[in-house]
Amino acid sequence: MGYTALYRKFRPNTFSEMVGQEHITRTLKNQIIANRVGHAYLFNGGRGTGKTSSAKILARAINCLNPKDGEPCNKCEICKAALNGSLTDIVEMDAASNNSVEDIRAIREEVNFLPTKAKYRVYIIDEVHMLSTGAFNALLKTLEEPPEHVKFILATTEPQKLPATILSRCQRFDFKRISNEDIIKRLKVVCQESNIEATDGALNMVAVLAEGAMRDALSILERCIQDGDNKIDEDKIKDLVGIPKFDFVNRIIQAIIYYDVEKAISTTTEIIDQGKDLENFLWEMIKYVKDILIYQSSHKVELYNKEEIEQIKNISNQVEKQRLVELIYKLSELQNELKWSTQKSIVFQAGIIKLCANITQAPVIQVSAPVAEQRVVKSEPVAQVQNKVTQKIPPKPKAQMGTSGNITKEWPKIVSNLKDSGKIVLYTNLINTEASELNDMTVGIQFKNGITSFGKAVLEKQENIHELTKLVSMACGKEMQIKYIEETNQAQTIPTVEESLQSIANASDIPFNIID
Repeated sequence: MGYTALYRKFRPNTFSEMVGQEHITRTLKNQIIANRVGHAYLFNGGRGTGKTSSAKILARAINCLNPKDGEPCNKCEICKAALNGSLTDIVEMDAASNNSVEDIRAIREEVNFLPTKAKYRVYIIDEVHMLSTGAFNALLKTLEEPPEHVKFILATTEPQKLPATILSRCQRFDFKRISNEDIIKRLKVVCQESNIEATDGALNMVAVLAEGAMRDALSILERCIQDGDNKIDEDKIKDLVGIPKFDFVNRIIQAIIYYDVEKAISTTTEIIDQGKDLENFLWEMIKYVKDILIYQSSHKVELYNKEEIEQIKNISNQVEKQRLVELIYKLSELQNELKWSTQKSIVFQAGIIKLCANITQAPVIQVSAPVAEQRVVKSEPVAQVQNKVTQKIPPKPKAQMGTSGNITKEWPKIVSNLKDSGKIVLYTNLINTEASELNDMTVGIQFKNGITSFGKAVLEKQENIHELTKLVSMACGKEMQIKYIEETNQAQTIPTVEESLQSIANASDIPFNIID
């Protein structure tokens, strides 16, 4: 006999075996006992909550030859045939792959025939929201007034996609998310019958990761025994589902909270060296900050042991909620930047260091005569964290690569690369410019021929500022700001549209002639 997955092997065969849906199974059993079974049902709920299992149990129960207290006996001829799939009077249909009008018309033709063995012909239509508009219209009349020997059980995860005319013809039952306690109880039964040794912490972790879906919980449990070892602990589950080690996440969040740049650099370097998925790691960081925020409010968190909870408690005592909320938003922005970057490790490390050093990245335009000089506004590292952290902030590490000569030498390459990467408009406005370090945190870009109004509009775009800041920081080997410096007193002229187009065409080596 072939291998059977755990979620199929332990699929409930009676209403009493259903987990966490007593409010539904009790009603269905009472209807069967009172012989008041409706002609159409709609089972709605999240994945893995028991919709299809309940539909199969109901289909057997109303056809069972020896029902008891509203439950199918699972021993009579009808029940056995239904369980092994040979009973043609119980029809299961997947609307995701059978969603056409022709499929529903076939059902309309079949309902006119009496069942072959059972009392009722039952149609179980899963993922019913996938039916086409024409298919729904074809089903309407049959669903409203089916023959007495026909029952419909529709299942869906998205009832809002069903027409109101379908919803009004069905008895609706909403399957709720299964609680972690109920999932753990069921997992213990499965482990006992399958000779699986799992710690209480491991079962709790499986329940949390399942997010209320019993099928997902069984699938995770099954993955943990695929290596032939039936012993399961928390570390094994973390390795299998890709959860980073708590130590990494905790260390880097502490570095950010306490503005510890050196610790952030060493931890991020270790993470990068180990080849961790940086996008996934950032997600775990966001989740960890969220858990600290929750702990501040409820003093309850999941997926953590006593020692880890103690560390969460220590952090939560040192930081205010507003800081945690801001940190979640900033980490989310960094995750979005990382998603589109081709230099993920650099962006990741620079972003974390920026959070630790509390540096803002807002370049300003500095213009010499005749326009008045504008001053740079920067935020400095905070000496204390929310007036609770008394330790001193480590001095900001000096970058080894950043020299004025370096950026001056690299600037022509940076400008040339803008052309190669297709940023032609930005490239044309940076031709004949020079760059040098004004101080250890700022690079000045000199415009010897001045900046036109058209050029300013291009250069002040946020995406262009962000791109230049990133390229300059990479060339200097540290986080840098940029300033645009205009060094001419000559009157500026605004180029005509033709002149601007001609400039772009020349930079792109595109033949361009203006025809009057």
